[in-house]
Amino acid sequence: MGSATTQARAESGRALDAASGVDLDVARELFAAARTLGDTPQLSGALAAAATPVAARQKLVTDVFGGFAPTTVSLLSALAAQRWSSSVDLVEGIEEIAVRAASIAEPGTDIAGELFAVSRTVADNPELELALGSRLGEASAKGTLIEALFAGRSGAATVLIASSLVRQPRDRRVRAMLTWAKELVAEQRGRIVGTVYSAVALSTAQRARLGASLGQRYGGQVELNVVVDPTVVGGLRVEIGDDVIDATVSSRLGDLRQRLAG
Repeated sequence: MGSATTQARAESGRALDAASGVDLDVARELFAAARTLGDTPQLSGALAAAATPVAARQKLVTDVFGGFAPTTVSLLSALAAQRWSSSVDLVEGIEEIAVRAASIAEPGTDIAGELFAVSRTVADNPELELALGSRLGEASAKGTLIEALFAGRSGAATVLIASSLVRQPRDRRVRAMLTWAKELVAEQRGRIVGTVYSAVALSTAQRARLGASLGQRYGGQVELNVVVDPTVVGGLRVEIGDDVIDATVSSRLGDLRQRLAG
């Protein structure tokens, strides 16, 4: 990610925080705009062209997306006014704001936890993961499949995010996209998401103690998703972003085998 995109993301986030009337319809329109731009390189290239005056880029937004809600158009105009390192970064930036908008629209829903559950369902069903990740088939059908599987099991914001992302993977793996969205939702709400792998389910008290300990370490509220995995034998493996804290018995046994073999 280039420095221009980093700055553009920050400014776009501030524009979202200042916007009024952000609801699921706005998030849905933002996802639709990202798909349109992703499918039309000439258009996304024109909006990301730093040499083009800001006013011209914003006029293009109005010309193309003027039928959307005023809040959506305003946000798209704000993104178009930024300098992006590439047109691909612009499209991903719009997707990011769409995910964040969905999070704002349903503050009472545990969207990060639900996205984690969707990801685990995909991981546990290789045929589903293959169907969603295949280059074959209509993109819209993949979104419809997500809606059919998770409507009623997850909140509307979660279903919107997951179904929208699988419609435009852009060479990204399904679970990677869901993890990215989950982390964005947590960040939007000022939280940190961690995944814990344990041989047995953790009690509420154990989760609370572990969350409090990690919160002190990372300086924020940590929400934990627990994966029961008998292969860890005992102990815990915790993943937070790029950090891995591996205190499992299986890891120690592996280290011992390596030392004995060496």
